[in-house]
Amino acid sequence: MNKGKVYLVGAGPGDVDLLNVKAVELIESADVVVYDRLVSRPILDLIPGRAKRIDVGKNVGNHPVPQSQINQILKEEAEKGNMVVRLKGGDPFVFGRGGEELEILLENEIEFEVVPGIPSPISVPAYAGIPVTHRDFCSSFHVITGHAKEGSDLKIDFNSLVKLNGTLIFMMSVSTVGRIMQGLMQAGMSKEMPCAAIENGTRTNQRKFVSSISKMEQVILENQVKSPAVIVVGKVCQLSFDWFSAKPLKGQQIIVTLPEKKQSALAQMLHRLGADVLTYPCIETKAIPNFELRLDGYHVIIFTSAAGVEIFFETMMQSGMDARCLYDKKIACVGEKTAKKLREYGINCDFVPSVYDGETLANEMVQQKFMTPQDKVLLLRAKNASKQLTEILKKNKIEYCDQPIYSTDYVKQEEIDLKEYDYVMFTSGSCVDGFIHNNPNADATKMKAVCIGKCTAKKAQDAGFCVLVSEKATLESMCDRIRSDLKC
Repeated sequence: MNKGKVYLVGAGPGDVDLLNVKAVELIESADVVVYDRLVSRPILDLIPGRAKRIDVGKNVGNHPVPQSQINQILKEEAEKGNMVVRLKGGDPFVFGRGGEELEILLENEIEFEVVPGIPSPISVPAYAGIPVTHRDFCSSFHVITGHAKEGSDLKIDFNSLVKLNGTLIFMMSVSTVGRIMQGLMQAGMSKEMPCAAIENGTRTNQRKFVSSISKMEQVILENQVKSPAVIVVGKVCQLSFDWFSAKPLKGQQIIVTLPEKKQSALAQMLHRLGADVLTYPCIETKAIPNFELRLDGYHVIIFTSAAGVEIFFETMMQSGMDARCLYDKKIACVGEKTAKKLREYGINCDFVPSVYDGETLANEMVQQKFMTPQDKVLLLRAKNASKQLTEILKKNKIEYCDQPIYSTDYVKQEEIDLKEYDYVMFTSGSCVDGFIHNNPNADATKMKAVCIGKCTAKKAQDAGFCVLVSEKATLESMCDRIRSDLKC
């Protein structure tokens, strides 16, 4: 068997948006991913379901998987012919012991590559609004590990550091902060020198505390600052360009329930607004196999979802048909998202309602004479869909065929504690049903649900949620609804 290859990849400080392009491509292509505790959940969400995950869970002072065993895991997985990604927080060569992991690969003639990550000594202060250099205060910065083996002294030349008159950045130093600050003062640094501790830097739960070196140990103890944290010492700490804390959804815990393939756009919007997002797909759409697609005799085709558009065109192509068979049809879509998906196939929609729901779609098509009793309508949508639309067609004596082309199935998920979250996002009644199916014991009465459309809102309301309805049936409007709620 041919040997595989190991990629030593820096995962950066935690924000998934700080991953470089190569790192993302490798994670999404990996057969095996070996990762540490410091790799954030959004980054782990990039790992494909087929890949083997190995959590080596390293923490300061606590290595449940010893370094020697990690080295062996990399060797053994590569020897099986796997493409192995070794994910390490920050940069693998900045206090990351990356060199030790490569030594065993080199000895065993296993091919490897190193993909640098954005190092936390620079990125974490930046997210806290602290520049590590500034012409008015310093001309250098220095990165020091504050980690010492249990029972041994810190191997830090405090006298030399103080004489440098630069910004000092201490890594892995929460447990030794008292000794570090004492060492700096004994070496002649003013006890009033500004100092900052930044916990969970670049992540949505980032916290920053600014004090002086004489008081920093007390500040860390009183606020129970935990690793990962970066401690910055220097006059630059009195500056504050704190853009990250000003994000409109900073600190909000939000659940996104869209199907897995559609999660990324909404999750990314929320993340970039500062929210901590749990991707929790509750449903999946599956094309109904071997359904008969007949278009002859129909004057109007209605699509009620982007999924329906996608499945329709895939089925049409598989049947040897193409867009020419739509030449004499009028096409209506329930909303702009569905119409946008239609345009991807080179077809412009003829009708989109003013409010993006099935009831409004049907009523406005009748009112505006887009369809009449002389027309025959083909409705392409999910199995067991709402009857509101078809009831309006019946009432107006419009002949129709309600053709189910896909089913919506529940996705099994672990039950979650709703008390830990502020909002849940629902784009359909099926998402509500799937969420309740996975959380049958949940008390929804204290949870805010952001919904698209009246039908979805009613489902959520019936389940006990406090319902907020987006102004438009778009992901952007859902985000705006949370922002307006927080301003109330």
